[in-house]
Amino acid sequence: MFKPRLITTAPDWQDADGIKLYHIAAEGCDVLPEESLIALNSLKQQRNLDWSATPAFCIFHAGRGMDYVVLCHWGNDNELFPAVSVRFRDAEPQEWQQDPGYSFCLWDMEVMWAERNFYIASLYSATVAGQPSGLEAYRRLRLIKDNA
Repeated sequence: MFKPRLITTAPDWQDADGIKLYHIAAEGCDVLPEESLIALNSLKQQRNLDWSATPAFCIFHAGRGMDYVVLCHWGNDNELFPAVSVRFRDAEPQEWQQDPGYSFCLWDMEVMWAERNFYIASLYSATVAGQPSGLEAYRRLRLIKDNA
């Protein structure tokens, strides 16, 4: 049965290249951002991109029994490119795996939908709330939820 999950972010949650960061957690699970950053950096290294000039976001998702890192970047004008790394909490050693058999889930899609709208508003519009649009405008826009 579907239950909403806690989705959090903040304006200053970004990596060194400006990639926006989100946390999603199932009830009773904690996101471990320091460990998730290791997987994020591995995913970034696999792509030959200038991340500081690329509109992108990353979801650190603590699910039931597994942790996910979902890195998404925009390219080819209007395409979203996801990459997923997973870690089983009960496995030894607890290593991040980049297996094409894993994908994002419906909770991640809530963030993706918001990011789609932010991308359109900031990179396909002349202004955002009266301010010039562009990559910096995109990076300022975040999904803010009332997780009550």
